[in-house]
Amino acid sequence: MPSFDIVSEVDKHELTNAVDQAHREITNRFDFKGSNASIEIQDERIALTADSDFQVQQMHTVLYQKLTNRKIDISSLDPQKIESVGKGARQYMLVKQGIDKETAKKIAAQVKESKIKVQAAIQGESVRVTGKKRDDLQKTMALLKEADLSLPLQFQNFRD
Repeated sequence: MPSFDIVSEVDKHELTNAVDQAHREITNRFDFKGSNASIEIQDERIALTADSDFQVQQMHTVLYQKLTNRKIDISSLDPQKIESVGKGARQYMLVKQGIDKETAKKIAAQVKESKIKVQAAIQGESVRVTGKKRDDLQKTMALLKEADLSLPLQFQNFRD
C-alpha cells in the first residue's frame, strides 16, 4: 500500500552554513565595524548578540537572506524577545523541529475532511499518510502544500 511521511525538519548542515555565512557578512559590514555583533548556533537555537536592539534587528535581514539562499524556510524559526544583557542586546531564535501534537491533529483532520481516500496516522513527530492509489497521495500532498500551517512541511519516504 503506497504511503509517505509528513515531517517538519531543518537540515542542520545547511543551517550551520547559513549561520556561518551570516556571521562572516556581519563581521565585514561597515555598519557593524567596531561592535561586538555575532551570530552563532547553540544547541537548537541561534543566538544573535550585538551592542543595541537596533543592530540585532539589522542582523535579522542578513540571517533571513542567508537562510533563504540555503532553502531553509524562515517560518521554522521562532524569534524570542530581545533581552538587554550588560552593555548589549541578545536574542535567541529557536529552531522548530518536528510536528507538535496539535498541528499533527490539524493535519489529520484536514486530510479526513478533504474526502480523499487516504488515512493519516500520527507517529510521534511525524504523520504517515497511506492510501490505495498514488494519485490520492499526490492530491493529499498538494492539499497540504496549500494549507496554512505555521510550519514548513516536507514529504519523505514515499513508497509504492
